[in-house]
Amino acid sequence: MKRLDAAISRFCYKHPNFGIPNLMLMVVIGNAIVYIMDTLSNYTFSPILAFVPGAILHGEIWRLISFVFVPEGYSGLIFFAISLYFYYWCGRQLEQLWGTGRFNVFYFGGVLLSIIMGMVIGFAYGGVNCDIPTASMYYVNLSLFLAIATLYPEMRMIIFAGFLPLPLKAKWIAWADLALFALEIVRNLLSGSFLFALLPVVALLNYFLFFGDTLLSGARRRTQRFQYQHSPNTISFKKGVKEVQRRQQRQGYLHKCCVCGKTDADYPDMEFRYCSRCAGYRCYCMDHINNHVHVTED
Repeated sequence: MKRLDAAISRFCYKHPNFGIPNLMLMVVIGNAIVYIMDTLSNYTFSPILAFVPGAILHGEIWRLISFVFVPEGYSGLIFFAISLYFYYWCGRQLEQLWGTGRFNVFYFGGVLLSIIMGMVIGFAYGGVNCDIPTASMYYVNLSLFLAIATLYPEMRMIIFAGFLPLPLKAKWIAWADLALFALEIVRNLLSGSFLFALLPVVALLNYFLFFGDTLLSGARRRTQRFQYQHSPNTISFKKGVKEVQRRQQRQGYLHKCCVCGKTDADYPDMEFRYCSRCAGYRCYCMDHINNHVHVTED
């Protein structure tokens, strides 16, 4: 994956003018136009543009591109408008961060994988006689948010549960996004549409091609942090200080010098500190913090 990422970066560096600027704006405008035309024509416009393998094999090759502009479902104007704005915002953020070339590679990579998978499904369902749509941009557009959440996991976003706004971190919304992918996969498997269950997988594959190394590196760091924190050789000073404080509170003082025996109860104005080089969270007064023999475990 590192080699693929490096190859994409070199390609974009050598071809600074590659790509379509404001790509998501064009996609959103195209979706809006198709939605309006479907509304005016009683849903007769989208079928002309949808990805139908049989029609493509009979010469309607515009469907290889026009399916990008076909809206996925019609659940109301408000929800449709919010979805378009959300896709545009995600795409715009990625383009500003990556540059036009890299974002175009990411988005059209999803388009290409969807075309390949759509044709595979089409051949499985009759080839030239397949008259059902076998690919859409629904899952690819959803993967845009996974990319945003991977890059900015702590970013807070406002989602609406009905009319109630809920501020949530992007990483939690991303888990809900992944749950939606999983739900679609299970739904297709249960209905017997095994090949259609691969459409969400293809969109995730495109995402992992770009972020797989980042995810694996993060997983390795978390594993190493967990092993370090739970290693018997790792000293947790926060935990150790609390244990010392609880023990010494029962004795009537909080701090006691391990050299001279002074306590904060007897010398309230004296400062006491713990030595990071001594084993066992040993406390010393200011007279001995820098003047004592360090205690180590055998």
